[in-house]
Amino acid sequence: STSPTKMELQKINGHSRDDGFDGLDALAEHEEFLPHKTGVKKELHFTDFEGKTSFGMSIFNLSNAIMGSGILGLAYAMSNTGIILFLILLVFIAVLSAYSIHLLLRSAGVVGIRAYEQLGNRAFGPPGKMLAACIITVHNIGAMSSYLFIVKSELPLVIQAFLGKHENTGEWFLNGNYLIIIVSALIILPLALMKQLGYLGYTSGFSLSCMVFFLISVIYKKFNIPCPLDDEHDNITHIADHFHEHNSTDDFCEAKMFTINPQTAYTIPILAFAFVCHPEVLPIYTELRDATKKRMQNVANISIMAMFVMYLLTALFGYLTFFGAVESELLHTYSRVDPLDVLVLCVRLAVLVAVTLTVPVVLFPIRRALLQILFPDKPFHWARHIAIAFCLIFLVNLLVIFVPSIRDIFGLIGATSAPSLIFILPGIFYVRIVPEDQEPMKSRPKIQAACFAALGFIFMIMSLSFIITDWVTGESRSGGGH
Repeated sequence: STSPTKMELQKINGHSRDDGFDGLDALAEHEEFLPHKTGVKKELHFTDFEGKTSFGMSIFNLSNAIMGSGILGLAYAMSNTGIILFLILLVFIAVLSAYSIHLLLRSAGVVGIRAYEQLGNRAFGPPGKMLAACIITVHNIGAMSSYLFIVKSELPLVIQAFLGKHENTGEWFLNGNYLIIIVSALIILPLALMKQLGYLGYTSGFSLSCMVFFLISVIYKKFNIPCPLDDEHDNITHIADHFHEHNSTDDFCEAKMFTINPQTAYTIPILAFAFVCHPEVLPIYTELRDATKKRMQNVANISIMAMFVMYLLTALFGYLTFFGAVESELLHTYSRVDPLDVLVLCVRLAVLVAVTLTVPVVLFPIRRALLQILFPDKPFHWARHIAIAFCLIFLVNLLVIFVPSIRDIFGLIGATSAPSLIFILPGIFYVRIVPEDQEPMKSRPKIQAACFAALGFIFMIMSLSFIITDWVTGESRSGGGH
């Protein structure tokens, strides 16, 4: 098929697609830094750290960082795209996210320091460093607050249902504000004080097993909930009329393979940001044992694959349970069937646990970014480490308790920061950081990276315009979630 010489050239240019995104590795291993003096044994690739975290724990941490509250909106997304189109979009986004991580790792290999802020510094000097740090900070504070919002709104309902009460009787343990303070102090803060992300591998593993329990329950429920929900107090048939011109409920209970409606466009940003874990990639890479670019890319690919399967199965079975009646928050749809169903309550609790245990993982990159800006040359110090964690958690609690409307603001911020972190920054950094003599501006990898950044701008404009349309029309169709 290909002549050997052409094949080798392709290898060097890094387009060999047969081994994932690692066609460049052979080259990168030799040219990571300036040519080494003969006789000097090449020490560690990276100047920032010697990692101790195992391969498996790194996968748990990265998967936990990917796995957000967005999973609850995926069944609704599928009801607006149809099964086939959803599958195509999800595959497309998963591949793009893996490619994006490849760009980040390749740039980190050139710089020799595995920190997003340092990549910014190398690409654009101090302003680039500030930009990267600010985007990571606002994006992750947005993610933290969206997770705590879920705890604040859902936990009182779950406790209330476990106590068998039909309405909130106002005790302190049914007050969301007290509950998030307690959860923050007893669970999130102690975990955020860990010295390294690696130690969170165990809680991340537990968080993921909670989500697996959620998935199993969704699959189980599909086989014991009848489709036209036969409940009197809910006007499902009315909703069915609203959705379709036909007023037959059988049409309502059919799986659509491919459908396009006014809501379809809204699902694209929800899916595009389903695999955001980019602020966590480099900190996890820093702590990975025997870290090579290939090994870290494998961690990323396995994490993305695993989450891809989770997302797909959850969306599929959630959709096949309710079809057109699925709501933008899957768990609420189950509660509508039977508000006091014990399995659904346990699932809601499991999702809350999973969400709570993701918060410390999301906090690490913020602290790292703040340390890079405020104390760039100081060594690790417990006082700084603890103070930053405490202040961040304190700040997020204040926001969630006193500024409920902040959700909309963070929706807007998320629509700008997520495409920046996934598409725009990795693309521009790669173009700027990889030296011209290795890859000239017109070489294919550089052009690909530039197109990738442009794609990010398109996603950003799309999601921003949807959010603004929502505000203007007063509907909320573009479900958020990180």
